Amino acid sequence: MTREAYHQALNVVQEELRQMAEMAGDAIRFSMEALKTRDIEASKKVVHNDIFINRKRFEIEEKCIRLIATQQPMAVDLRTLAAIINIITDIERIGDHAEGLAKISLSIGDAPLVKPLIDLPKMADKALSMLKRCMEAFIKRDVETARRICDEDDEVDALYDQIYRELIFLMIEDPKLIKDATYLIWAAHNLERIADRVTNIAERVVYMVTGKMEEMNVSKY
Repeated sequence: MTREAYHQALNVVQEELRQMAEMAGDAIRFSMEALKTRDIEASKKVVHNDIFINRKRFEIEEKCIRLIATQQPMAVDLRTLAAIINIITDIERIGDHAEGLAKISLSIGDAPLVKPLIDLPKMADKALSMLKRCMEAFIKRDVETARRICDEDDEVDALYDQIYRELIFLMIEDPKLIKDATYLIWAAHNLERIADRVTNIAERVVYMVTGKMEEMNVSKY
């Protein structure tokens, strides 16, 4: 493979990574909308489509390993491929969490929600924004944006804490609501974990550009 062909292959891998991130973003968006509108069929579709995110992950990983094995890339190119292998794992997990949100919607079924969905959609919107901008930072090799995205995880954590407290209070007031309130806590947990995964991706962007492994936004607890 010539150097030109190698760089073309590397660009293809990066484009497929972008596509995979879009698939995961769609899964988040559709699963949250399905929960809000109580759309059972849409929830089932998110669960079914998770297999395509998983398949894309393995396709990208195989291409990265083949490039490493056959082209023996050095320095930045090697870091890029190593970062991609880690990033696709986190994106695949993001898809799993979106699938988990859809499964929660299926578990709730047509039962009335114990509280209006106000902060859960905010969590989903924030996580989606973080994922989109993180992939832009990857494409542009933008370290500063990646660092800022890591800091934004605190906003998602704060929303999760607020939802958790409100739902626990509902359970205490009326134990009959424990099951349905627990479903919403699980939904919030899936969204909180999505933001954590985006933080992992941002850390890999920083590594890819700088060559330094850094753990950012370390837990305060």
